[in-house]
Amino acid sequence: MRGFLKKKGVHLSAKTYFIEAMSYMALGLFASLIIGLIMKTLGEQFNHFFGDLRIFEFLIEVGTLSMSLMGAAIGVAVAYSLKAPRLVLFSAVVTGTAGAVLGGPAGSFVAALISTEVGKLISGETKLDIVMTPLITIISGFLMASFVGPWIQKGMQYLGQFIIWATEQQPFLMSIIVATLMGLVLTAPISSAALAIMLELEGLAAGAATVGCAAQMVGFAVSSYRENRFSGLISLGLGTSMLQMPNIIKNPFIWIPPTVAGAIIAPIAVLGFGLISNAAGAGMGTSGLVGPIMVFSEMGMTLEVLFMVIVVLFVAPALISLILSEWLRKIGKINSNDMKINS
Repeated sequence: MRGFLKKKGVHLSAKTYFIEAMSYMALGLFASLIIGLIMKTLGEQFNHFFGDLRIFEFLIEVGTLSMSLMGAAIGVAVAYSLKAPRLVLFSAVVTGTAGAVLGGPAGSFVAALISTEVGKLISGETKLDIVMTPLITIISGFLMASFVGPWIQKGMQYLGQFIIWATEQQPFLMSIIVATLMGLVLTAPISSAALAIMLELEGLAAGAATVGCAAQMVGFAVSSYRENRFSGLISLGLGTSMLQMPNIIKNPFIWIPPTVAGAIIAPIAVLGFGLISNAAGAGMGTSGLVGPIMVFSEMGMTLEVLFMVIVVLFVAPALISLILSEWLRKIGKINSNDMKINS
């Protein structure tokens, strides 16, 4: 059996399924739901300021369509991450869509994951491969979506609703917890974007998560400037703080400044500014400026909101992380090139 699974490229491991596949799921989400929401938001905001123009209506239409294709994008992304054969990869469009319809983003992920692995097992094993492979892949995915998807979706929704409720009841404590955990997840090799969307975070909880993620990215970008210069500001600040993970393993102290920055800023943002966001922005931070755009989507594009975004998502994380990192350098906990990233 082990030999057969190895031959088929089926690797039963948590790393394969919950790190690699979920990371690709996040790419599928970005290429459909998140980018669609960005286009729709920009179209709506531009319409508000400049009047109803066809170009802005076009953005809204394309964005809405992109969002509706989330399940298909997740299916292809997950199947691609698992190195699925062609027929299995194409069939994952259907299984990912079925999972999204019946079980939301989490259901889409599970349906695509299971159907891809099942499809890989049957692929190339019969003379009717062109019929049997998509047939078995689609049926297994649909069964998973029908019987497991709704339960997974409900479980994730209940957990997300509890986090949202707890943040509203105890905004000071929960904003710190949410910002810290989501920030750590963003930098770790786990998809914070996928997690936030599966939990359906919104409101103050999503706002706290956005702050925590932004603090990781901006914090690392600024505190490592002497090692990585301008390229680091862009790749870490607007790309992903995950680039620092190899350095964190070597010296965990470098993780302290951005994490503490997020914990300090989150309650100020939530209690002082009433910062809110949505699931698409909660796990993205400043990556591609998705976090700030989603804050504008929820709170409106005004000068007051712009000022708040600049302060709590950029300036404050940069200052706090820089001060803490310089202090840690001074006492010898962080050394030269400890935060150097490979270009």
